Amino acid sequence: MYDDGDGPPRSGGTREARARAAEVRVAFEGMLQIRRLTNSGAADPESLPAPWERGRTVRAVAVALEAAGITPSAVDADSGQRVVTGYRVRRAPDEPGTVTVEWLGPHGSGAAGEEESALADCARVLQRLGWDALVYRGRNRRRFVEVRPPHPEG
Repeated sequence: MYDDGDGPPRSGGTREARARAAEVRVAFEGMLQIRRLTNSGAADPESLPAPWERGRTVRAVAVALEAAGITPSAVDADSGQRVVTGYRVRRAPDEPGTVTVEWLGPHGSGAAGEEESALADCARVLQRLGWDALVYRGRNRRRFVEVRPPHPEG
């Protein structure tokens, strides 16, 4: 149900958009309920990623971003070309439990110019939900957010 930003564009009109928003809202509320049940000893159980999320970080991060109203990117199934500007969530290579969030769009869309503020918004959403989320600049000078579960206190 989640959208990592590498899938096809969402088709349809207002009815489909409302149905999608409802699906995302239910998924997000379910994720918060899992947090309340599994983090019951914490002062604020909703402020910590649950073990379920830690095992499915791409899915959990994508649901959180879409629930916050941030648009996922999309790729045309036939051409493989990016057709919607938005976030893309991927597993970080060689770092289990860590994902990266990028801001991508079609060629000439201006996504590179939007990425600083868009990724800062993504990082703020994820930090409020208890993730360690920091914006970095990669070797290609493009920014990305590195997201991982918080380190245990100790």
